[in-house]
Amino acid sequence: MGALFSFLGFTALVAVVAYYATRKTDENTSKGYFLGGRSLTGVVIAGSLLLTNLSTEQIVGLNGSAYEEGILVMAWETLAAIAMVITALFLLPRYLKGGIATVPTFLERRYNKTTKALTSGLFLTGYVVVLLPIVLYSGALAINTMFDIPEVLNVSKTTALWISVFSIGIIGSIYAIFGGLKAVAVSDTINAVGLLIGGLLIPYFGFVEIGEGDFANGVSTLLNSNPEKFNAIGGNESSIPFATIFTGMMLVQLFYWGTNQAIIQRALGAKDLKEGQKGLLFASFIKIIGPLIVVVPGIIAFHIFQGNLPNADEAYPELVTRVLPPSLVGFFAAVLFGAILSSFNSALNSSVTLFGLDIYKEFVHKEATEKETVKAGKWFGLFLALLAMFVAPFIANAPDGLFGYLQEVNGCYSIPILTIIVVGYLTKRVPAVAANFAIIFGAVLYVISQFVLKPTVFGSENYPHFLHVMAILFVINIVIMLIIGKLYPQEKEYVQKFTEEVDITPWKYAKPVSAVVITIVVLSFIYFS
Repeated sequence: MGALFSFLGFTALVAVVAYYATRKTDENTSKGYFLGGRSLTGVVIAGSLLLTNLSTEQIVGLNGSAYEEGILVMAWETLAAIAMVITALFLLPRYLKGGIATVPTFLERRYNKTTKALTSGLFLTGYVVVLLPIVLYSGALAINTMFDIPEVLNVSKTTALWISVFSIGIIGSIYAIFGGLKAVAVSDTINAVGLLIGGLLIPYFGFVEIGEGDFANGVSTLLNSNPEKFNAIGGNESSIPFATIFTGMMLVQLFYWGTNQAIIQRALGAKDLKEGQKGLLFASFIKIIGPLIVVVPGIIAFHIFQGNLPNADEAYPELVTRVLPPSLVGFFAAVLFGAILSSFNSALNSSVTLFGLDIYKEFVHKEATEKETVKAGKWFGLFLALLAMFVAPFIANAPDGLFGYLQEVNGCYSIPILTIIVVGYLTKRVPAVAANFAIIFGAVLYVISQFVLKPTVFGSENYPHFLHVMAILFVINIVIMLIIGKLYPQEKEYVQKFTEEVDITPWKYAKPVSAVVITIVVLSFIYFS
């Protein structure tokens, strides 16, 4: 009961602070609602980026992978830091110079409205079909396990799942739909602090358990007893072969941190370029220590349970139950709940933004006022949230390995969108028809490759890793766009105009800090090789 009270208390504290921090933001304007009034500072951006990225499917899933494969899965965390550096130095200055609120807005200026509509449609499809239901389902599963909801409410596991899914969905919707970006970002920042503290406590108590009360002895014992778990260089049979780090892995990271609306929207709400770069680079440092939260506990669990767990995804929740003092369970559950909410309401807030600005205002009601646009976005968000809540519980009946396919499925839209953004910034005469073709062609080709050719024609064992496939299709798409641009160049060169909405003077320490981040990432791979 004490755990439940501490859970409710911390959750209520976050809600109250978020309300008071955002009560003066004008939510009847698109800038106030969608971009937090362009007032976000570096610390707020970093906290929001961290918690938007970190949720239950990642904490549970990556630790499950580490339980099986060891530290090599840290690539998903540490390489993100390099992608954030590229975003801070190359993409963010261009985004803020154009004063854009959504990535598709840039694509409309660079290409045409059709490109914008296709991209928004791809983003929304990805959020509705993949991201929102999976976050709700995995979150509900974690809460049900931590508080034994079926036992407390005296209901079946299925009923408890529906109750938890709708509880998380409704609370997340209130933040995202009625609070706008600033409410999401402020609540994220508070929860990010809690997640860092709580997340680091798990390996700490794990090492203490291994060392029989001695933390240092626990670290030494784990390293010496399981040397095979501390090799960051993955073989061809692993989930991340080392070669993929230089192909599709980097592309996936760049798409996620540099062009994914749910993530980049935090930086687009920066009050100036300096704060945006500070936020991204500060978050990149946190990503480097991310493996302590999402990888190391899995290896600790392997040692403690001697590899005898029936399901690798049980490694993290079992470890939490084993090593965390009962007095801290409620606090950690509240932080985990915050992480679940963050991923849900961030994707939902981005969906509302994409629909309101890129579809409703553009194709449904061109003369809509800002207040009407925000209102339409909120109604659409409500519809999406309900749809996700009804879909999420059925994921329990889906085939095994659904979470493992999350990154693979995302390739349907990540690579086509990244292609047209990169070409859009690096060329001036490639026409809209090239971008529109690349989006459709790239998505269709990836679907055929991964879900037709791979399982039915070649077989999974004889087929290239999906990260290699992404890199191949990325190159093919770019070549096709450049050929079309050469044969049918657009008449006028594209020149990005400076809207002067925010100060785009770069942070003077951005490049030195970026160099330090990249050096640490490289050294970490060398150390664990």
